Amino acid sequence: MNTINKELALPVSDSLLLPLEKLISNTPHDALTINFRDPNYSAEHGGFHPVEMRLERKAEQWTLCYITEFCFVGQGSGYSELVKELDFDFSFGVFQSINGEILIEAAKEFYPIWEQNFVCYWLDLEMFEVSISTD
Repeated sequence: MNTINKELALPVSDSLLLPLEKLISNTPHDALTINFRDPNYSAEHGGFHPVEMRLERKAEQWTLCYITEFCFVGQGSGYSELVKELDFDFSFGVFQSINGEILIEAAKEFYPIWEQNFVCYWLDLEMFEVSISTD
């Protein structure tokens, strides 16, 4: 079974879960990391921020462990680094941004806006190259 558990601390919608389920269908692995990358994203030119999602299979269902968005911080290629910008950590129940860490439930109003934008960039605009790695 390739369904993703919908009992999460944030309102993760079918707009994200159904395409993820399709993406991971037929995998024999019990843990996956999915990376969404804009090949043109750089510190100098900007672009769509990279996103990483971790899923683990528990019993007959997948669990969404975290969703992390990264961004460059600093000026120029020699002085910038890729850091976590947003981290929805379902496993530990925290939401982290550049501004700090709070309980994940505090992101209930922010998360749907983030998700809607991400789904649009991924599925409608096709801005990401998607890769899946396994443990």
